[in-house]
Amino acid sequence: MICKIALKEKTEQLKTELYALYLAYKDPRVPWYAKIIIVIIVGYFVNPIELIPDFIPFIGYLDDLVILLIGIYLLRKMIPKDIMAECRDKARTKLNNGMGKTWVVTLVIVIIWLLLVILVLRFVFKITL
Repeated sequence: MICKIALKEKTEQLKTELYALYLAYKDPRVPWYAKIIIVIIVGYFVNPIELIPDFIPFIGYLDDLVILLIGIYLLRKMIPKDIMAECRDKARTKLNNGMGKTWVVTLVIVIIWLLLVILVLRFVFKITL
């Protein structure tokens, strides 16, 4: 029972941290190179092609977790502490009140990936759209 509660708390912390990173991405005070890492991490999780497929028990999710933790560690070093603390506070408040705008985030990510696919198709196959 204690393990289940601890896992739920860790999951909530991870959700808060990810939303705080999204808020940090939107903050103009965050360095551009940190924003690139944020896009790479989010892109990896949205991308259907993975290093190890999720249907492989345990290991399929382990690579996702490792990449996420490494990315968060790097971003904690790149983003100033005061900005990240502010983003975490906003994320906690927003998550506790119900996000409501998650569809906007999803839409933005889908549009970014569609644009990337179009650019790759144009470059590889010389397709004009």
